[in-house]
Parts: sequence; structure tokens; C-alpha cells
Amino acid sequence: MTDDRLAELGRFISGQRQRAQLSVRKLSELAGVSNPYLSQIERGLRKPSAEILQSLAKALSISAETLYVQAGMLDEQSPRAHVDVPGEIGRDPDLTDEQRATLLHIYESFRTANAATSTANAAANTANAATSTANAAPAESAPPREG
Repeated sequence: MTDDRLAELGRFISGQRQRAQLSVRKLSELAGVSNPYLSQIERGLRKPSAEILQSLAKALSISAETLYVQAGMLDEQSPRAHVDVPGEIGRDPDLTDEQRATLLHIYESFRTANAATSTANAAANTANAATSTANAAPAESAPPREG
């Protein structure tokens, strides 16, 4: 990992910590790492292991994959790999049937709302493009006045 990549990772972790409104001390406690070690990671001086990144991700309530990508340990997939969210919810042994049903309902409502928003945004973009094109069309010039 390059020094630039380490510094980038450190800034990312620091930013996530600040968004979560955690002090360095509190995050280090939650992640089970020493305060000085976390400070060195945030300053780009130390390269954390995958295990440490996983602990930090859990403490920050973000996916470990996000930190692995930031650290260059995992390639960012583009386009995003399909995840079978309903299947994963259904396979989670720690959820009750009622919790599964609730999560599935919420997930589907988010997808429906996002699809509607995407459709509305696409229609608005098309309308804006048509308006821009019409406005950009050269106006017919009037014949010069004699006089």
C-alpha cells in the first residue's frame, strides 16, 4: 500500500469517525485497538490488517468491504455486484419470522420509492434536455432595417 493510499484510508476512517460523532478514544475502545494505534492509522502512518479494518468497520457501523476497498485490499466492483438482499434476510438465523417480514417490507418499500424517484428524475432530465435544446436553437434574425 502506497503512502498516499494509507493517508487516504486514514482520512476516510477519521471522516467516518467524525460523522459518527466518536472521539479517537471511543472508537479505539469500540474497535478493540489502542488509542495511539488508531491515531497512527488516521494519520496514515500505520497499515491496518484486514482484521483491524473489520473491527473498525463494525465500530463505525459501515461495511468492512468499504474499508477494504479504501485500503486497496479489494477492488471496487463496477457495476456493483448483485446482492440477494431478500435471500440474505431469509437466511439470517438470528432473525424471527416477524423481523424478516418487517425487513423485507421496508426493503421493498425503499426499492419502490427509489425506482419512482429514478423514473421521475429521468423524466425531468429528459424534459430539461429538450428545453435546453430548444433554447439553444439559433433564433431567426430579422432583416436589417433600412432607414
